[in-house]
Amino acid sequence: MPSEQSEAVKRHWAAARRGDWQDAEVADDAWGGLTAEPRQVDYIETDAGGRPAMWAVPKGSSERHVLLCMHGGGFVGGSMYSHRKLFGHLAKATGARALIFDYRLVPGHVHPAQVDDATAVYRWLLDQGIGAGQVAFAGDSSGGGLSITTQLRAREQGLPLPAAALPFSPWVDMEAVGESYETNRQKDAFFTADVVRGLASAFLGEGGDPRDPMANPLYADLTGLGPIYIQAAGDEVLLDDARSLDEHARKAGVDVRLDVFPGMQHTFQMAAGRAPEADDAIRRMADWVRPRLDL
Repeated sequence: MPSEQSEAVKRHWAAARRGDWQDAEVADDAWGGLTAEPRQVDYIETDAGGRPAMWAVPKGSSERHVLLCMHGGGFVGGSMYSHRKLFGHLAKATGARALIFDYRLVPGHVHPAQVDDATAVYRWLLDQGIGAGQVAFAGDSSGGGLSITTQLRAREQGLPLPAAALPFSPWVDMEAVGESYETNRQKDAFFTADVVRGLASAFLGEGGDPRDPMANPLYADLTGLGPIYIQAAGDEVLLDDARSLDEHARKAGVDVRLDVFPGMQHTFQMAAGRAPEADDAIRRMADWVRPRLDL
């Protein structure tokens, strides 16, 4: 039975379906309002590889270990501001700094702008003297998919790969063909197959290929990627995105774990600090990633 606190996420997505937030800043505030402020975390804005970014620095955290965080929003919204508290909670639980950055958004910038931006930020982070083995990628929804495709672009460019990845409620299937689009159709408060295909079409641009491995990692060779920990919500239509990524990574020999949280909505982790299910999810991510980072 979902907690009363987690129902705020469902109400959030229901409001999004009604179109309550047309202004990007208002939408960011509404999204960020789901998350409690993590105490003893400082935020420092910076420039990272030519992209606006923000450090989330928990008190007493390691300066050598970094979570490179990629926000969700369907590639049309979201920002480092909407997600700073969420990733602040994850950084605090992990004991590492988090680097949250803004990538270019649709409709002004279509694929591959987003994966190129994320890779540029990762290259910048390595240039600061942070070792790849001390970096984990983290991302929700579209950012979850980006946490995988950025590794593919980094590998293509000859960069060392991060120690691990933490995609939660990842959006990876640009064709929107998973069975959960039907089985969870009445449970998901916002997403439908038509909504996701519309977002995919806008993201890929005119003539874009929904099977492009740099956009849809289900068609990519994942061999050699580091460990991946996937979280998904039991009631989201994107559940099969997580299941398919898990299966595809396993077939490539990747060390992968998938946790599904019954009764939860897409990116329910945004209720960190308020809902017990979100706090449990953050704790699991932190417990899993710390040994991968030698923390």
